[in-house]
Amino acid sequence: MGRFLNIFKIPDLRKKVLMVLFLLFVFRLLAAIPIPGIDAARLQQFLGSNQLFGFLNIFSGGGLANLSIMMLGVGPYITATIIMQLLTIVFPNLKKAYYEEGAAGQAKFNRISRYLTVPLAILQGYGFLNLLVSQGVLAPLSLTALIGNVTVITAGSILIMWIGELISEYKIGNGVSLIIFAGIVSRLPQEVGAAFFNYNPAMLPTYIAFVVLSVIVIAGVVFVNEGERKIPVSYAKQVRGMKMYGGVSTYLPLRVNQAGVIPIIFAISLLLFPQFFAQAIALASPSLSLSLNNWVSGFFNNVPLYSLAYFVLVVLFTYFYTAITFDPGEISKNLQRSGGFIPGIRPGQATTDMITKITHRITFFGAIFLGVVAILPNITQIVTGIQALTIGGTALLIIVAVALEVMKQIESQLTVREYEGIF
Repeated sequence: MGRFLNIFKIPDLRKKVLMVLFLLFVFRLLAAIPIPGIDAARLQQFLGSNQLFGFLNIFSGGGLANLSIMMLGVGPYITATIIMQLLTIVFPNLKKAYYEEGAAGQAKFNRISRYLTVPLAILQGYGFLNLLVSQGVLAPLSLTALIGNVTVITAGSILIMWIGELISEYKIGNGVSLIIFAGIVSRLPQEVGAAFFNYNPAMLPTYIAFVVLSVIVIAGVVFVNEGERKIPVSYAKQVRGMKMYGGVSTYLPLRVNQAGVIPIIFAISLLLFPQFFAQAIALASPSLSLSLNNWVSGFFNNVPLYSLAYFVLVVLFTYFYTAITFDPGEISKNLQRSGGFIPGIRPGQATTDMITKITHRITFFGAIFLGVVAILPNITQIVTGIQALTIGGTALLIIVAVALEVMKQIESQLTVREYEGIF
């Protein structure tokens, strides 16, 4: 507790934390401003009966629940990021340009992702409004009203993307993840209060199942996120002048889950995209749009098939994101430059191969575990028939992973400042 209070004793860190909280407050304030012409009762009925848009409400940070100007949340930006990262696989030169040029290359990558967010937000905004009109949630819109609403929704998506990037610059967690986290947490008091007021003794097994599931998810996510494989590393002795350096032994920590909660976010974002695409093409072909919409709805209503797709996407995105953000070849080069080596392994390509092999092995465990935890509520839904547990489990997974990430970043900043104080 004393260490936590140090956050507010260090002026620079206190300013960062307060600015992040202020930006999250601004986001929640904007998420409460609705677009005009909403039938609130039909909206709640529609969201309650549609698991797909329950997930989308998570991504919007709760902005979808009242059709706010932030209704799309960070969804378009996440989709743009996924597209750009997939392009790095298709075009190796793109990966080299954006991931090997350091900060300048990464800045260019992010800039193109931001540009791509605009047309995606327009496409998703139009598709979603078209769906709401067809469901009677919104009154039929004239062309002028449609263009105005799509413009406002797109501007909301760009604004929330900007807020997310501002939060990331303060190094107190990932901005996109924190926005999703804030939206989920803001709904907790209301949902907990509703659970107490609507308590039904006949539903006691449901409450017990949810509590047990919550404990399993929290323990599992903490276990996987904190788990790491330690590879021993030794440094050769070097004589410089009259002094000898090196000769020490340490270890290289490889995290079991290098990707954190990003695979979950990517997987759900990809699952949501076909629904928006089906609505967006209604302007060109209403019949094709209707057929695609029925197919997507049938897919999400088929819980076993949807759970399998969700599991596979989480596993694939865990490998994909780890491969992009973790480069064994670069680690091997850095070890060789600093005179470090893994005992019994030759420096260079042999070290790269060993680190790659170990990374694939531990990532396999981390990906399978993350996938199982992600669909565990779906399995519970199949057994008990309780739909709400599916959304609640995914939200809990995101909350725990983001909280751990924020705690680690704050801890690292506290540690750095303690060393600065010593010196």
